[in-house]
Amino acid sequence: MICAFLGANWYAVAATMVLAAGFVVHIVYAFVLTIQNRKARGNDRYAINERPRNVAWASQNMLFLGIVVIGFLALHFAQFWYKMMFAELLGHHTVELGGEMVSTHDGAAFIRYYFSNIVVVVLYLIWYVALWFHLTHGFWSAIQSIGWNNTVWLNRWKVISDVFATVICLGFAFVTIAFYVKSLMA
Repeated sequence: MICAFLGANWYAVAATMVLAAGFVVHIVYAFVLTIQNRKARGNDRYAINERPRNVAWASQNMLFLGIVVIGFLALHFAQFWYKMMFAELLGHHTVELGGEMVSTHDGAAFIRYYFSNIVVVVLYLIWYVALWFHLTHGFWSAIQSIGWNNTVWLNRWKVISDVFATVICLGFAFVTIAFYVKSLMA
């Protein structure tokens, strides 16, 4: 029902374009911040090779985590968006999926098909872990970047970012695992 509601309707296409633009701005801004941080450190960037005590692993590996997230977004778009919304934009209302024709509105069929493959399930679970690290650091770091960081609120923002990222990623993982387990019982 949700897939049919969204589909290739003007509001879904507009929202997709807004999300895509936001995503591009996010990536550009991340690179700008990274370049500014590296310029600020100068030649002393590698003077100490051990990790500082209070710097999180995610903080030091945001570029790697971002690349993993982008890579899996490409996989996700190829498996879902391209075969659903994009196909409908091209005028196709059914697509071939696992040897049968499936409606572009049948999101459950897509989820059943892809999440019945253990390799895909494991890859998506890895993506969710990378996404969790990326979100937990990124959320509070963004708050800090805009200046809302003091000794009281920065710790609160960190907790909020952990809870937010955990709820999002556990929800995705639950759907992935539930459909895989259901495929084993079929």
